[in-house]
Amino acid sequence: MNVIFMGTPEFAVPSLKTLLDTVNVQAVVTQPDRPVGRKRIITPPPVKKIAVENGLQVFQPEKVRDEQFIKVLSSFKPDLIVVAAFGQILPRQVLKVPSIGCINVHASLLPKYRGAAPIQWSIINGEHVTGITIMWMDEGLDTGDIFLQEQLEIKKEWTYEDLAREMSLLGGKVLKKSIEMIKSGNLIHVPQDPEKATYAPMLKKEHGRIDWNKSAVDIYNLIRGLYPWPGAYTLRNGQEIKIWEAEAIPQERKVSPGKFYGTVRGKGFLIGCSEGCLLVKELQEAGRKRMTAMEYMAGHPMSEGDNFADA
Repeated sequence: MNVIFMGTPEFAVPSLKTLLDTVNVQAVVTQPDRPVGRKRIITPPPVKKIAVENGLQVFQPEKVRDEQFIKVLSSFKPDLIVVAAFGQILPRQVLKVPSIGCINVHASLLPKYRGAAPIQWSIINGEHVTGITIMWMDEGLDTGDIFLQEQLEIKKEWTYEDLAREMSLLGGKVLKKSIEMIKSGNLIHVPQDPEKATYAPMLKKEHGRIDWNKSAVDIYNLIRGLYPWPGAYTLRNGQEIKIWEAEAIPQERKVSPGKFYGTVRGKGFLIGCSEGCLLVKELQEAGRKRMTAMEYMAGHPMSEGDNFADA
């Protein structure tokens, strides 16, 4: 079976490796090389690195809607296009290129969490279970029929980084099953229920601003879901502080949200929430290096009632 693969980040790498073992990968389409890090070094995406290592032809169009690119894509006459976190919406002209169709490795149990950031939002919203959906692509945003799904339990200590790694590996496994089924002619189409659809929008820095009027558990989930980017943050004396590691602590006594409450010896300090307290273990002031909460306290004396919710 002749397949063209479209993907970009690390999440898509196991899916590409699966295809290399199971089908004839005619070409790989990925995003253009981009500047990365503080030094803005032009860096190829992870998928391109794997493609080049395996001698595959690579295309990096700024826009997949480009007519010339679509002509080149059509010249391969692929049986199937497989997409995994590619980063662009495919137009009708591309969807019509393969004879069998286009399938997408999506990181949620559709119709839940359609959109750009399903892994992050599943953690932020406190989900206990997520999974991979292999879906047939149409012109909508993750609205196509479901082909295959497999669940994954979200461990309570996992950050986005942890869950993304597990999801990428599961994506490769479920894709392998799907390819085997397609080869045998077993093409499953299960329509999504639009009434059960939810949306996982692209993340922005402002999503990371901590609202101390939420529960400690909700804030802990926000910190996990936004690790390592864009990061959850608060303000103290007008200074932005990112919180990298924390723990939700039950608290019977009513504590004012956003106020310093005390310390837990050797671990960190407590900030009040609408329910419970957040035990801050590791943080980072803007323009400074990461440090433990105890290191921060050594240079920033605090007393009960100090505010971490400055406007």
